[in-house]
Amino acid sequence: MEEKNRILPIVALRGLTILPEMVKHFDVSRDKTMKAVEKAIEENQKVFFVSQKDPAKEDPKEEDLYKIGCIGVVKQVVKLSRKMTRVLVVGEERARLLELETETEYFSGKVEAIPDEYFGKDGELLERTILEEAMLGGAKDIFREYMLKDPKLSKELSTQIDNIGELTQMIDMIAANVPFDFTDAQQLLEAYNVGERYELLIDKMVRHLQILSIKEELQNKVKERMDKHQKEYVLREEMRLIREELGDDSTLTDAEEFQQRLEKLKAPVEVVEKLQKEIKRFKNSLNSPAETGVIRTYIETLLDMPWDRVVKEHKDIEYARKILDEDHYGLEPVKERVLEFLAVRALTKKGDSPILCLAGPPGTGKTSIAKSLAKALKKPYVRISLGGVRDEAEIRGHRRTYVGAMPGRLVTGLKQAGVKNPLMLLDEIDKVSNDYKGDTFSALLEVLDSEQNRKFRDHYMEVPVDLSEVLFITTANTLQTIPRPLLDRMEVIEISSYTENEKLHIAGRHLLPKQLSRHGLKAGQLLLSRAALGKIIRNYTKEAGVRQLERVIGNICRKAAKEILETGKKEIRISERNLEKYLGKEKFVYQMANTDDEVGIVRGLAWTNVGGDTLQIEVNVMPGSGEILLTGQLGDVMKESARTGISYIRSVGEAKGIADNFFKEHDIHIHIPEGAVPKDGPSAGITMATAMLSAITGKKVRADVAMTGEITLRGRVLPIGGLKEKLLAAKNAGIKTVLVPKENARDVNEIAAEITKGLEIRLVSQMDQVLEAAFVKEKE
Repeated sequence: MEEKNRILPIVALRGLTILPEMVKHFDVSRDKTMKAVEKAIEENQKVFFVSQKDPAKEDPKEEDLYKIGCIGVVKQVVKLSRKMTRVLVVGEERARLLELETETEYFSGKVEAIPDEYFGKDGELLERTILEEAMLGGAKDIFREYMLKDPKLSKELSTQIDNIGELTQMIDMIAANVPFDFTDAQQLLEAYNVGERYELLIDKMVRHLQILSIKEELQNKVKERMDKHQKEYVLREEMRLIREELGDDSTLTDAEEFQQRLEKLKAPVEVVEKLQKEIKRFKNSLNSPAETGVIRTYIETLLDMPWDRVVKEHKDIEYARKILDEDHYGLEPVKERVLEFLAVRALTKKGDSPILCLAGPPGTGKTSIAKSLAKALKKPYVRISLGGVRDEAEIRGHRRTYVGAMPGRLVTGLKQAGVKNPLMLLDEIDKVSNDYKGDTFSALLEVLDSEQNRKFRDHYMEVPVDLSEVLFITTANTLQTIPRPLLDRMEVIEISSYTENEKLHIAGRHLLPKQLSRHGLKAGQLLLSRAALGKIIRNYTKEAGVRQLERVIGNICRKAAKEILETGKKEIRISERNLEKYLGKEKFVYQMANTDDEVGIVRGLAWTNVGGDTLQIEVNVMPGSGEILLTGQLGDVMKESARTGISYIRSVGEAKGIADNFFKEHDIHIHIPEGAVPKDGPSAGITMATAMLSAITGKKVRADVAMTGEITLRGRVLPIGGLKEKLLAAKNAGIKTVLVPKENARDVNEIAAEITKGLEIRLVSQMDQVLEAAFVKEKE
């Protein structure tokens, strides 16, 4: 037997009363309460649960607690957070609080167990065998009646009721399962006289039954109002049965068709549940055509998505190489990198491979490489143009609350592909911009992150869409406008300009046959000589790629088709001599190298979005007041390079034989022709410095020399970009010697021999080396 009086940890309850036989979950957050629970578990003690009179009090005193509570056991503790714990307790017996200790880290106190009393109001002992049996039967009957009206109660309670033979146990079981207010429950707890407790319970149960009866009456009234809708439903069902009897199977309702498709659909649980809910809404909205149309579109979109449909990836490297070689001439480094990418995918057998970004000038074959890659893998190809996209909803979709809402471009592309693992090309990713409608780049961050795109949330879909198996390829003309976090998620493959030889092969193998077919001409009807193609490339197009070249060839085909019909000729031959007849005068003429060595004129090299070009930099020195003139639409960076060059020249003036007062008594005018064309960048630094020194000292500069490189105040030559395009421009201009920064040596080694052949490339690291190579040697 346990002692009647015990020292136990105490849990003060707010808005809750624990009764004997009650199993209850509740959350605790106060420090004293949590520590009391922890103490009880550590020492395998029972706990005294007592209710507060005012649930709002945070730190109750003894007078704030009821005297009667319940001794119970903590069965389970679950830590929800640092400040919140959920406990499962079972009440055992009534008890009275004798003393409360509040100064410790948790409430504790002396409690006294209260035995049940079987005395009547007159103080005489009740005849338990008769009266208790009658009370037990009454309690069971009223609880069974309550169970019929409250469907929330478990049906297993009915079996438990039959097995209870003690009145006190039956009363406590009822009190534990009926949602009494905590004050009502406290009254039942304090009624330790069994007779009084029974009367109190019956009184409260009668009140609860009355409440349930009123609720049932209200529900019946609502049900009567819904009879009209039910009647319509019955009539629709009858119409369906009539159609079936007539054999008109084609008139199945949309809702039935959706349900049939849903039963066959293999999709995540969340998608299935969403569809079930929407089909129910669709059935209930047949009287509202506008809402029906919106729901119908949404259901069809979800049903059409390829939730489980995949296509087997073809992983034959030799086949992929054959496809790439057939579709593209040149681009060997790019092809090798793409084949390495495919090899890794084949060996790892994983879909989460790096995202490739093909970066390069327009018309260099970025989009067609992605198309060829899809062909090699035998995957569906989806192209999504991002040029000019500035609304985040284009990526994430529009919320269904908006009129005309639709999924984003990614989900639409996935739906069009019909499989969940297509090759998806995000074209022109550098042209994406942001405005007040959202951050488009941030939406793309989630799309291109393999850790996040498994559960991509499209605003329209409202369910997760798995993009992890999609093979994403992106293209860009420049990397400067792409935010760094987005660029870090991609592996960049740079595609440089085509050489003239590569353009000749591409035109002969791909562009000319394509245009002949497009204009209804046969191969023998139009004969275009190789020399004519070369002249077209040099003098009628000026681009890094072949897009303009294809248009010019198309122009020739149109004129040839017209001539064939008008004259009846069987074939038309176009050579370098008669090309002007079809295309007019030459549109572009390369700035060829000067024939004579001159003072103050130096040939520089430039990179543009359409390839390389040469720049002629001219400098004149004249008497004046030390003014520096810069003309030719120079950008800020180029102007700073010019000033850096002047500072360098002034620092070495004495060594170069320049008078101390020269810069005070002379003006220097730097001009770069083609003044209507804006120019910028630091790579003309050494060119401007050489031209200025030439003009100041009177030394001639070799006409067959071109140069590129950034200059520092100490005369160092820093590396530049776009070297392949610059060397190509130098070669086309007839330059023999090119001065290149020494730090670009690794780039020189990677450039094709057909570009460097015939060029003397000198690596320079200091201005002295530049001047030695550029200035004409004085005769001794």
